[in-house]
Amino acid sequence: MSQATTHGQDDLAASIKSYLTGFLLSVVLTGIPFWAVMTHSLETSTTLAIVLVLAVVQILVHLKYFLHLDFSKEGKVNTLSFMFTALVIVMVVGLSVWIIYAANDLMM
Repeated sequence: MSQATTHGQDDLAASIKSYLTGFLLSVVLTGIPFWAVMTHSLETSTTLAIVLVLAVVQILVHLKYFLHLDFSKEGKVNTLSFMFTALVIVMVVGLSVWIIYAANDLMM
């Protein structure tokens, strides 16, 4: 086998491993809040905290294992582009909501 073929197979194996790891983490991070909500075994505030925290963790898992965003030399530009895009979206949505509420206060 040539060096390029071996390198391509290594990349494929690493990619499949990354996707499987992300999938398993996603299943676990979905199952725990589902269990907490469906069993009603915890207080409402605790259940809400679990759901919110694991939702944020799941977002990070998706960014790392499915979108492959990281701060390595190859992924740094993509990660910074994603962060800038997310910041712009948050600002546009947040400022739009602020403007709508301010306009509502000025109405009769």
